[in-house]
Amino acid sequence: MTLQDYKPYAYLGVLAVLSAWLADLAQLGQSYQTVVPAHSPDYFSEGYSKWEMDTLGVLKNSLMSTQLTHYSDDGVTQLVNPVMFFYNKKSPPWVVKSAAGVLSGDGKQLLLTDKVAIVREKAQGVQPLTINTSVLTVYPETHYAETRASAELVSPPNRTTGVGMTLTFAQPVHLQLLAHVKGKYETK
Repeated sequence: MTLQDYKPYAYLGVLAVLSAWLADLAQLGQSYQTVVPAHSPDYFSEGYSKWEMDTLGVLKNSLMSTQLTHYSDDGVTQLVNPVMFFYNKKSPPWVVKSAAGVLSGDGKQLLLTDKVAIVREKAQGVQPLTINTSVLTVYPETHYAETRASAELVSPPNRTTGVGMTLTFAQPVHLQLLAHVKGKYETK
């Protein structure tokens, strides 16, 4: 046999060696795959904003945060410096802000912690109001918030404190302190 007769066998041999090398390389790549921890972020955002409208396209509420981190295992979203606005046609918006927050996986419950403040500015027929607490649970769909912690209501020159509070942001606005209510009021 001549050298020309061995050429197809040489090609097959080179092809077999190349295939074996690629198979080893593929297995080597698989060995470097890392296992993702159970509770790890799947996405994040800097400067997050979300607006919710009613059926007529009127703004109902909005949520802003300087940083958002979403976790895939339970759908929970952690927020840094969240600010939530609840809009009413007849009064200034309610502004709810804190240093940290956790939004449930279904988006129906927002737990705010670390210096929570609820503010409504003064307007015609509306007195300014600031509510300070340490923990607040907000239900955005129903425009409702509650806390079991102590709460301070400041509507200058009046100040009221209590333990536990419920608040409905939508008209008609309903605010209730639940226990140990004390106040300092000035009369005209």
